[in-house]
Amino acid sequence: MRKLLLPGMIIVSAILIIARLFYLQIIDEELKLKSENISIKIKYEYPERGYIYDRNGNLLVANQPSYDIMVVPREIKNLDTLEFCKLLNITKEDFQKRLDKAVVYSPLLPSVFLGQLNKLEYAAFQEKERKFEGFYIQKRSLRDYQVSVGANVFGFITQVNDAIINKNPYYKSGDLIGKQGVEEMYEEILRGQKGVKHIQRDRFNREIGPYKEGKYDTIALQGKDITLTIDAELQKYGEALMKNKRGGIIAIEPKTGEILCLVTAPSYDPAILVGRQRSRNYTKLYNDSIAKPLYDRSLLAEYPPGSPFKILTALAGLQEQVIDTSTAFACRGGFSYGRGRFMRCHCGGGMRKLHMGIAKSCNTYFANAYLRSIDKYSTPSIGVDHWSQHLKTFGLGQFMGYDLPTGRRGNLPTSKTYERIYPNGGWRSTAIISNSIGQGEVLMTPIQLANMMATIANRGYYYTPHIIKKIKGKPIDAKFRTKHTTSIDPKYYKPVVEGLAEVYKKGTAYFLGVEGIEMCGKTGTAENFAKINGKRVQLEDHSIFVAFAPKNDPKIAIAVFVENGGYGATIAGPITSLMVEKYIKGKVTNKVREENMMNRSLQHEYNKFSRKYVDSMYRIKVRKDSVQRVKNQKKLDSIKKAQTTSTSV
Repeated sequence: MRKLLLPGMIIVSAILIIARLFYLQIIDEELKLKSENISIKIKYEYPERGYIYDRNGNLLVANQPSYDIMVVPREIKNLDTLEFCKLLNITKEDFQKRLDKAVVYSPLLPSVFLGQLNKLEYAAFQEKERKFEGFYIQKRSLRDYQVSVGANVFGFITQVNDAIINKNPYYKSGDLIGKQGVEEMYEEILRGQKGVKHIQRDRFNREIGPYKEGKYDTIALQGKDITLTIDAELQKYGEALMKNKRGGIIAIEPKTGEILCLVTAPSYDPAILVGRQRSRNYTKLYNDSIAKPLYDRSLLAEYPPGSPFKILTALAGLQEQVIDTSTAFACRGGFSYGRGRFMRCHCGGGMRKLHMGIAKSCNTYFANAYLRSIDKYSTPSIGVDHWSQHLKTFGLGQFMGYDLPTGRRGNLPTSKTYERIYPNGGWRSTAIISNSIGQGEVLMTPIQLANMMATIANRGYYYTPHIIKKIKGKPIDAKFRTKHTTSIDPKYYKPVVEGLAEVYKKGTAYFLGVEGIEMCGKTGTAENFAKINGKRVQLEDHSIFVAFAPKNDPKIAIAVFVENGGYGATIAGPITSLMVEKYIKGKVTNKVREENMMNRSLQHEYNKFSRKYVDSMYRIKVRKDSVQRVKNQKKLDSIKKAQTTSTSV
């Protein structure tokens, strides 16, 4: 048997090798195609990207033709460099730099030499293209924006880099890819499928027709159109209201989780990131480290939520059965929670029950409710974990799963948070009392605030916020149709909603109502600190407002966050009322309020921070320069001393 084993293995191996060779040489013509690649020229046909529409069918993003000059370095012959450079208005140095880059990519494969020519440049080059062997025109399409808003929603398209090419074989040098917004999130749907043509060439490098009669050719498939949940008019109106302000506006349809508007301020016209000036314009936006127009505050900014968080404090207290609608606390201008420790309140004082506690935003009421929720358990660690578990069911402290490529978790403190802050233990519920009013360690993004209000509008459930409404010929992700239920019993939402309605009737927003619409909302003012030159500096408070409307059968839930805007009812509140009326009625009747908000600028507040920041940077630079001068002087003195010693010797 052993004598047969070795010959048997040799025979089996030989059969396998022969079979493989037969397959590769006779059956698999793909290998033959690759082996003949030197005599075959591959041309790509690029499809148009899918169009983008708003929820009402309005076209937002279309396409416009663009032309790239491609180069195959090995094929360049008898080139009149001077004429070529003059035609394209580039220098000889620039020509050589671009050609060297193409050679590094591949001497045999095409790559972009000069991208995104306009129609006039294309026509001029096309006339003389035959004179420039090794160069040819590749037609592509660029985005053509029908609106000047929504840059953070759309994102932009740009050329792929080497990292993308190495990661995904679909992309070749010069290909375009979506970045940020829906362009990135739905790239594979919007881009379509490029076509490929294999052209056979003779020994003189002349094209003689399609290879194998086009057997391996494919046609380009246009990208699928998509419809967004965005209301273009509401988006446009929100961006106009946020002019000369910083912050975000997020509106959600409660029954579906569809995002009606996603405003970040400041923003920019998406059209400036199209064409030959795209790179220069992007660099300007990127380098603006003060206003940060590329920073999507609606999704990325993590703020202390302030008084709107009291809504969750109330719901957690009701669920834990430590308060009810008849529970009352005496407010005497604030809440004392230790020797020398006092949380001030501006509600006017008196006995506060749930409804008026919400309506008047009484710090004392919610501090007591929070302490009872924590102290109900044997240790504050157990209490704070139960409390945070309730809030987590609202989508807090985690990525929400929406269909945009950027976002932040916010921060929802647990016992682990305070184990890090107090490693020696010994902390009590009073040490974390600031959480009760949305300060402390709690952080939320504006979209989390809007989703919180959508959940309350639904009396206890929400759908994952999303921006896609329809994809042509394809269903949207099932997760956007999945209901998420909170841990709060639905019966506890009714008294809280009544309290939110009282905010507009007798509370902190009594002057912000909209005729004919019963609204529920909550003002918020969050303290604002910045570290400048190593010191913690208090700046003007942030203005916050959250709402939904109508009270029954809600159509919109909204969160407005205005940096350095002061009290919640000062700027964020009026903007909220205008946005709600615009969406529900289709027009705004309070023209005085509208004019005030359109013309309201907070640039003077931002300039204060900028001056402080610049001054601090200048002081740091002066100190560094001073230290460097001292070091240089010491070094110079040392050299002189060494020279003197050497001379004396």
